[in-house]
Amino acid sequence: MQEVLWLGDEACARTDQVGAKAAHLSRLANIHLVPPGFAVTAMESGSVLDAALEGAIRTAYRDLVLRTRNPLVPVAVRSSAIDEDGAGASFAGQHDTFLNVRGEDAVIDAIERCSRSASADVALEYRRQHGLSSERPLIAVLVQLLIDPVASAVVFSANPITGQRDEILITSAWGLGESVVGGTVTPDLFVLKRPGLGVVDRQIYAKDVMTVMAEGGTTEVEVPPHLRSAPSLIGSQVDAMGRLAVKLEDAMGWPVDIECAFAYDELYLLQCRPITTLS
Repeated sequence: MQEVLWLGDEACARTDQVGAKAAHLSRLANIHLVPPGFAVTAMESGSVLDAALEGAIRTAYRDLVLRTRNPLVPVAVRSSAIDEDGAGASFAGQHDTFLNVRGEDAVIDAIERCSRSASADVALEYRRQHGLSSERPLIAVLVQLLIDPVASAVVFSANPITGQRDEILITSAWGLGESVVGGTVTPDLFVLKRPGLGVVDRQIYAKDVMTVMAEGGTTEVEVPPHLRSAPSLIGSQVDAMGRLAVKLEDAMGWPVDIECAFAYDELYLLQCRPITTLS
């Protein structure tokens, strides 16, 4: 039976119920600063939500409203397929993600659309290429508070470009992380050397656009002129991300690929998965 499980609850740490993406975050939510959220347990792709499950989702969204005191609290709705974010296949970009979803009805619609995307041709072909079953893929869905960051980053606890296990690679840009993940800007790059985490390479690029929340979702806007060529992270923020990557690698037992962001002077952990491109 499908149900709604909150990040941080023991039951939400089971990959067979909520997929690796949600399970990893749930395992870490009581230790690190993870935006609050909940997972809808695994369903066959394209399944219609029954009345009981829809009611549970509406109740969970209302709980987020109470926690944030925002009647239209913005959330991110992402897939967490049962075989997603594994050591051999990350599924990055294969399923639909919906950002800045507001209101109960919109959340229900986004969850159903996210589920259907697992049966899209591109997602099924990705499964076939990675030796995974394309028959009725099981998909859980993660619904999580969408923070409004100053800067976002993708951090690798080992360098996937050089293969060096004693290097941490950080790529960052202004605004939401979609500009980094989607490649709409050339992000700033920082390479840290372990164990001391000294910066051994630093490349700052012109960042003309950034992704921000807008009515009905997100949009790209021009970066203010005085920020375009400025570093998106200061030294203490780079150090904090490096230390977070080391802690997460130690906790998970494998080199990590994480997404994180600075908002409200705090470092938030948004995703944690294995590095799939490391030899």
